[in-house]
Amino acid sequence: MSNEYVLSCCSTADMPKEYFEERNIKYICFHYQLDGVDYMDDLGQSMPFDKFYQAMVDGADTKTSQISAGEYEEYFESFLKEGKDVLHLTLSSGISGTINSANVAREMLKEKYPERKIYVIDSLAASSGYGLLMDVLADQRDAGMGIDDLVELTLNIRNKVQHWFFSTDLTFYIKGGRVSKTAGFVGSMLNICPLLNVNIDGKLIPREKVRTKKKVSARIVDIMEKRAADGRDYRGKCFISNSACLEDAQYVASLIEARFPHLNGKVMINSIGTTIGSHTGPGTIAVFYLGDEKDV
Repeated sequence: MSNEYVLSCCSTADMPKEYFEERNIKYICFHYQLDGVDYMDDLGQSMPFDKFYQAMVDGADTKTSQISAGEYEEYFESFLKEGKDVLHLTLSSGISGTINSANVAREMLKEKYPERKIYVIDSLAASSGYGLLMDVLADQRDAGMGIDDLVELTLNIRNKVQHWFFSTDLTFYIKGGRVSKTAGFVGSMLNICPLLNVNIDGKLIPREKVRTKKKVSARIVDIMEKRAADGRDYRGKCFISNSACLEDAQYVASLIEARFPHLNGKVMINSIGTTIGSHTGPGTIAVFYLGDEKDV
């Protein structure tokens, strides 16, 4: 059954290129500009992540752009021509309007390929939380689930992917207007690390202000114990993504692995890609797992 349709997402699912290839998950790339030069958000292939984040630290201007309807049309059609149906999940509509472009492309192609199924679904997810959702769907596809049942499953589980993250550097949150200059100055002086999550509408919501990196690292693991399916007995996967702060990510991963002995494998640590990273800047750690419904 798995060969009859294509499972697809955007590059903003922030998983390594090799992972997508191994799992047979197709992806289409966002775009960004660095000091006016255009690049593809292609999972760090054309611009290594360390170089990208260093450029931000050095003062480079970043600007992101979503995928156009024309690009989606060309991308989807490459699969439809092969006689395959398509299930594509977009980056959360709470973060980007890219789903609108994907739906325009879908409508155009439905007329041309009336016999094919083209599903476009809002993931309500971002970064490796989006990646975790794709991972669950790939497991079910590989177990033989058909496209219609997988669509239903997607709608049932997309709000159970918990996204919690904190930043140790408020510079780019201030620059992007997510934190006021005054709050940012005070927060930096007091060593405050804002703790945020993605809500039920797929939007980023500030939840707590925690002082010091060590305390916020412990807090994010405490929240996981409350929110993860089966608490400390959580048996699913846990992904972490980070923006140029690998040691901090490894520290949080070590806390999680100590607290949750039945995890499905080690915590997988990925890089926050260039689209999401353009808005967070360096110093952000995000933790993703399956659990409760997201908050309002």
